[in-house]
Amino acid sequence: MQNDSEYRFDHIARVCHEADRAYCKALGDDSQLAWADAPQWQRDSAIKGVQFLAEHPGLPVSATHDSWSAAKVADGWVYGEVKDAEAKTHPCLVPFESLPVEQQAKDYIFGAIARALL
Repeated sequence: MQNDSEYRFDHIARVCHEADRAYCKALGDDSQLAWADAPQWQRDSAIKGVQFLAEHPGLPVSATHDSWSAAKVADGWVYGEVKDAEAKTHPCLVPFESLPVEQQAKDYIFGAIARALL
């Protein structure tokens, strides 16, 4: 049974995920699945992102990326030119400043939506 905060974080994470999916689609990336079809690790990552923003509301956007990166590395992910969940490689496992601007935008969008709903 989820407590009120967990329930709220889950719903906010769903909105953030769907916004990210729509943004990716606008960029020509159709790889993001709808929330209901997304693997649990991906949903958990979004929920952790919302929790991080709730606990650290004043940190810069780069801190959200740093937190995401640290969680990925702790789970065995490494940098790779292609995102591959089986091989646990991801091209965004670089410092925030090294991300292409369209990838940085994803952190801004996620943060803006989460903060508005928190």
